[in-house]
Amino acid sequence: MSRTRRRTMAVTVTLIILIILILVLPGCNQKTKRIENTLRVSVVTYTHDDPFINATVDDLKEELKKRETEERKIITSVRSADNDQKAQNEIVEEMIDAGCDILCVNLVDRTDPTTVIRLARQHDIPVIFFNREPVPEDLSQWNQLYYVGCEAKQSGEMQGEIAADYIKNHPEVDRNQDGRIQYILLEGEAGHQDAISRTDSSVKTLIEQGINLEKLSYLFADWNRGQAENRMNQIISQYGTEVEMVISNNDEMALGAIEAYKDAGYNRQEWPIIFGIDGLEDALEAIQNGTMQGTVYNDKEDQAEEMARLAVDIYDGKNQEVQSLQEEKYYVSQYRKVDISNVEDFIK
Repeated sequence: MSRTRRRTMAVTVTLIILIILILVLPGCNQKTKRIENTLRVSVVTYTHDDPFINATVDDLKEELKKRETEERKIITSVRSADNDQKAQNEIVEEMIDAGCDILCVNLVDRTDPTTVIRLARQHDIPVIFFNREPVPEDLSQWNQLYYVGCEAKQSGEMQGEIAADYIKNHPEVDRNQDGRIQYILLEGEAGHQDAISRTDSSVKTLIEQGINLEKLSYLFADWNRGQAENRMNQIISQYGTEVEMVISNNDEMALGAIEAYKDAGYNRQEWPIIFGIDGLEDALEAIQNGTMQGTVYNDKEDQAEEMARLAVDIYDGKNQEVQSLQEEKYYVSQYRKVDISNVEDFIK
């Protein structure tokens, strides 16, 4: 082969390689851009032992996954603070150091978000608080703080309405026929805003509905089924069949009361009527089989969808959508009443 021909072939090969590189490199660059356009959402819960919170977070992860596109990947990381605010502050700091764009925080102590807010503000990371609402003064510290949840008072009012309707339609609830309903309160935790509001508004609504009440006792069970069962075992040993109604700040504790009565071996006719809040699957099944008379559905699907929408809108800089929130900060989901007449509508 002549030297000229070899030179010509070498030039031709070089041109072919250049053409291939020109065609391929834009695709590589585009692929790199897709990978780099990643929304990182860090979720911190107050505990890993709360079924309602766990279900909400699962729904949030699903909703965020739905919002992935070819141009944007979404990575969600979740950690629990095990009911320790100091530990939650440290977890938030670790997540910020690891890299995140949006924080979703379910506070351990709703009155003490100062460290979380300070850390987020220092690193310019918006925070969506959920389920446990910070006080307005804290939420107004920065324009990148938001809250997604429900109004606790509404759930208490609805619980009271469900209970009052049931008592009016079932006079046999007053087993001793003294004209009063002897009841037990299962409260979430001492000093917790939602526990106080749910308790006060539920009892007040029952009284306003013309139900005469006599409180036998109130018990704090930290929103926990096992603790509620233990507390109710003590109540049953003390009061026996005198208890005619159990009002619980959430379904988990109401389900604990059910377990206590099962263990006690009483006939179903000797059980009190039992009401919860949240609309957990186990509670809906309990309403269906008659061991629980009602609950108030806390729409976790709606709240998860809103958190996911808000996280993406903030990341994309869609200020108009953010401004549609109440006071540009709040999204308030609506509760719904559940009893035997409509429980089928809520069971998946």
